Amino acid sequence: MIDNPLLSVLAGAERIPFRDILPEHVEPGLDALLEEAQTAIEAIERDKSLPSYRTTFGALEDAISRLNVAFGVVQHIESVAANDAFRAAYNRVQPRVATFYAKIPLSSALFARFLSLDPSSTTLTATQRRHVELTLRDFRRNGANLNDETKGSLLAIDVALSERTTRYAQNAIDASNAWELVLSERSALAGVPDDAVQSMAENATSKGLSGYRLTLAGPVYLAVVTHAEDRALRERIYRAYNTSATKAPYDNRQLIGEILELRCERAKILGYANYADFILEERMAKDSARALSFVEEIHARAKDHFGKEKSDLQAFRRELEGDDAPPLEPWDVAYYADKLNKSRYEFDEESLRPYFALESVMKGMFQIAKHLYGIEVQPWSDPPVWHDTVRGYEMRDGEGKLFARFYFDLFPRERKRDGAWMHGIVSGLGGPHQALIVGNMTAPVGGKPALLTRREVETLFHEFGHLLHHCLSNVSIRSLAGTSVPTDFVELPSMIMENWVWDEAALDLFARHYQTGETIPRDWIARMLRSRKFRAASALMRQLGFASVDLRLHTTYDAANDGEVTLFSRRLMNDFAPAALPDDYAMIASFSHLFADPVGYAAGYYSYLWSEQLAADAFQRFRREGLFSAEVGGAFRKEILSRGNEDDPLTLYVNFTGHEPSLAPLFERLGIS
Repeated sequence: MIDNPLLSVLAGAERIPFRDILPEHVEPGLDALLEEAQTAIEAIERDKSLPSYRTTFGALEDAISRLNVAFGVVQHIESVAANDAFRAAYNRVQPRVATFYAKIPLSSALFARFLSLDPSSTTLTATQRRHVELTLRDFRRNGANLNDETKGSLLAIDVALSERTTRYAQNAIDASNAWELVLSERSALAGVPDDAVQSMAENATSKGLSGYRLTLAGPVYLAVVTHAEDRALRERIYRAYNTSATKAPYDNRQLIGEILELRCERAKILGYANYADFILEERMAKDSARALSFVEEIHARAKDHFGKEKSDLQAFRRELEGDDAPPLEPWDVAYYADKLNKSRYEFDEESLRPYFALESVMKGMFQIAKHLYGIEVQPWSDPPVWHDTVRGYEMRDGEGKLFARFYFDLFPRERKRDGAWMHGIVSGLGGPHQALIVGNMTAPVGGKPALLTRREVETLFHEFGHLLHHCLSNVSIRSLAGTSVPTDFVELPSMIMENWVWDEAALDLFARHYQTGETIPRDWIARMLRSRKFRAASALMRQLGFASVDLRLHTTYDAANDGEVTLFSRRLMNDFAPAALPDDYAMIASFSHLFADPVGYAAGYYSYLWSEQLAADAFQRFRREGLFSAEVGGAFRKEILSRGNEDDPLTLYVNFTGHEPSLAPLFERLGIS
């Protein structure tokens, strides 16, 4: 056990030995940490001394800190680099970990000990009072006041939810990995950019195949559905992508129903009308009625613009193909929208790729962070990475003091979960913060560097905003630090960071041709900025559709009355879709935001729109006072990035902006009057 690297993953450790953590370490390591944490909690429960913050709430923080970090590391490896043995070990130990965490707020002895501390004591700091308040609320919300029998039912639900959401996540990965299409002729990919085609050829070669291997990885899917002239090919990959995880042995449909039932039952045991009301009580929206009202308000404002965008796209197709051109199908939308964008704005998104070499983009992104927040980012000379393509970096303050380390894992590969996310591994108290960004972006191909799309650049900036929120945290209590804030506030730092992708001066820092070093031509930038509002209502509707389905599933959905969950979701999504969805549309079966975690973004997908409102409004201060203003950046760091959950999110927001949030700047940015 002494040699188990999981036991060296301390809350203040400067290096995490990712590659040294093997399948045989997972169970014994986590079991040892579970026993250690349980022993520490039992000591708090038995303590008869006069309570202090240090011996109650602070002691619980310490009791679970090593387990938190180690389990987070194991979860990360399982999502990006697990083999069958590692996954099997994770699946065996995961229910025990879930049971441990679920039992904490159900401990009567622990709750009684916490209640014995006077939360108004003058010996508590403001941050400690906030921690006491939120912890007691969390205990009450999760069953501390229930009788033993009901607590047992709640515990069983939590364990079942953990097991089912883990299976859902693994099915989604495996279903995506299981699909491939190998084409023998280059002509079958007419219209698809050369670099994407070469990547498919290299992928085939890596599998010992000839031709071109298509997968459901994001860069491949988008390249085909946006550019392939072969309509049948576009349809084939669209259907595969949007029916993933609906066939044995990776069928998630029954799991979705079970997860929804368990969440609903859990909420009702705790006294809530539905799961959304339970979840949203501690968010900025407060309840499902307000979240639904928010979504419906935006929908009402955008639907006329959306209708016009749909009719414009169909009219454009008729211009190209004649009055008898058939109605657009979902696999036609991106294809014709790209052509319309080129026609209307004389702007080709693909033409920007040579200016978005990953290395240059990251360098410019780090420069922007330096201007705003006074930090230096440099490569980490010897990071303990989990894959050869992963890069490590160090973050230092203006005096050269190291305060954070982080990793970028940005390219698709098998056994890696799709999408992009930031994971805060360690909130450093006594050691550096540690975090990582995972993505599935365009990889280097044909001897060229990784050349990103503008959307991928925006995603990178978005996730870096999350990372700054974690790494610039200056909160003395880990459970309140960094991104440990309500979900409808956590996207503010990430979304506000996206704005620098659309600024000419910022682009000059990182958008340079990978061969010549030249900046993007001025007229191209002007066209790009004009095109920002192109089909903005359609993009907004996509988010509104996801948010609406999420809220309905967690408020009013009833399988007996509403039918099978994927069919119910498709009916709802049709109102927000740019073209009628096919009968087999089942994106919900691989919608990991909602079902790959016991909580995740369930009943909270509206948070992206809520935070987009906050970001558009808060960015007005940067626009007024300077996009590279160290003063404004310092204020954003002081009032938002460094504060974590030390205060109510609305208070933090008003401290920075001087007012409560308004939707007007968002509608202005989107061109929706």
